[in-house]
Parts: sequence; C-alpha cells; structure tokens
Amino acid sequence: MARAIDEARKAEARDEVPIGCVIVRGGRIIARGHNLRETTQDPAAHAELIAIRKAARKLASWRLLDTSLYVTLEPCTMCMGAIILSRIPTVVFGCYDPKGGAAGSLYDFSNDPRLNHSVELLPRILEAECSSLLSGFFAELRSRKRARRLTVVL
Repeated sequence: MARAIDEARKAEARDEVPIGCVIVRGGRIIARGHNLRETTQDPAAHAELIAIRKAARKLASWRLLDTSLYVTLEPCTMCMGAIILSRIPTVVFGCYDPKGGAAGSLYDFSNDPRLNHSVELLPRILEAECSSLLSGFFAELRSRKRARRLTVVL
C-alpha cells in the first residue's frame, strides 16, 4: 500500500485527486498508476484502469490472475467492473468512498452472485494516511477557490 500512496502523491503533484494504485504478482509490482483525469481530460483515467491496462500489456493477457490490486481509495463502479472483467482476485484499499464506492460503500460488486467473478476485499489498509491525503487535497482545493473568489470581489 505504501507504493500506492507514492503513486497518489504523484497525482497530487500534478494537481490531480491523489489516488494511486499498484498491481502485484508474485510479490513484485508489475504495474502502477495514478489519477490523470484532469491531465488527460479523460473520464476513464482512474488510477486502477491505468494500472490494469499496464499490467495486461506486461503479462500479454487481459486475465490478471494471481495478482493483487492495491489502491488508496475504494474503487468506483467503473473500476470494480474492470477489476472483475480482468479477473483480479484480490483488492486491497485504503479508505472507503461513501459517495462513489463499489466495494462496500454504495455498492458491493465484489461478491455479487450474478457476476462471473468474485473479488476478495481487504479494506482499511493504511486508512488514516490514505484518507489524510484526500482530505488535505480537497481542503487545499476549497481554500484556493475561496481565495480566487475573494480576489474577484476585491
């Protein structure tokens, strides 16, 4: 999870929402990703999707069997869909996302019997650090917006 947090810090340095992801196989990181939605203006440029695509290229297979995905924030519906479709067996995440999570918060796609794959979830790993990154980022964003409004008014 520490490496996923490193990826989240890379996103934050680019003024992106600080979410980072790594995919591990056999104890080694095979792919990394961090949010790039603002940079690329791509709504699908989530950390998980970037890492999943890199891992699939590296393994020359869309089936990411025998891997674990580590991400700083609970995956959304789009990312959980990609996780399920790529057959990733384990997802480790830092903090829950009560507004958009699909691994236990709003939805839980991890063990839906209607789907063709289930996912083992390991939540709340380094939760305080992951949560602090996000809350600090959004506090700073709100502060900058207030400062801009005050500048316009003055």
